[in-house]
Amino acid sequence: MSVHKNVKKVTTHTLQEMKNAGEKISMLTGYDFSMARIIDEAGIDIILVGDSASNVMAGHETTLPITLDQMIYHASSVVRAVNRALVVVDMPFGSYQGNSKEALSSAIKIMKESGGHSVKMEGGIEIIESIKRILTAGIPVMGHLGLTPQSIYKFGTYVVRAKEEGEAHQLIEDAKALEAAGCFAIVLEKIPAQLAELVAKTVSIPIIGIGAGNGVDGQVLVVHDMLGINNEFSPRFLRKYNNLYEQMMGSFQAYIKDVKSGDFPNEKEQY
Repeated sequence: MSVHKNVKKVTTHTLQEMKNAGEKISMLTGYDFSMARIIDEAGIDIILVGDSASNVMAGHETTLPITLDQMIYHASSVVRAVNRALVVVDMPFGSYQGNSKEALSSAIKIMKESGGHSVKMEGGIEIIESIKRILTAGIPVMGHLGLTPQSIYKFGTYVVRAKEEGEAHQLIEDAKALEAAGCFAIVLEKIPAQLAELVAKTVSIPIIGIGAGNGVDGQVLVVHDMLGINNEFSPRFLRKYNNLYEQMMGSFQAYIKDVKSGDFPNEKEQY
């Protein structure tokens, strides 16, 4: 394992400097040690330990079932791998909504037990009290607006959000409120590109998009999606940088064939 002694760590301050300088911010999800180590060594700015682990790691249909302890397990695995990137940990559904005291204790538990650097929360003005309380404890918070998957049953569908004027106006107000409360950045998911660009210009903190066009300050994708490990999922905003599904399938089938035929292990592969 290579240890980088003099790597300059990415902090929330670094991200703000990047926005101010017009440098785009790169962000990917990570859920385990081996994958996070490669992502970090590639030079990513932010690793998000997403509650999308509920889908890609555990096979749930939504992000709702994943627990606080499961998020901490994934986050601590990622933190052990990372030398440079800022690690952001999703607060799972039910760990902060509606009760700011519970929100604070959830965030403290994440920080203490995982070693993560910050937390991410979905929602706007309705969770502002929880955000403020967490920030008071010195825990950096990233916001998340637009399509908020934890509210899937409220929306009923994963369609593009904020197409109507009312919802678009509310989204801008929410973004301003998150900035005023002290969030260091906001993820905008699946909203019109024009609106996302407007938000990025309206607030001074970094805006990271997923399906929110190119007028924002950075981008995030789910690592299993962009590597083409997940074959079922191909929304318009996803660029696949590989087709690991096919490559892995080929490797597994070749191994099975070699074992069945007695070709593996050969004489050089035994003691």
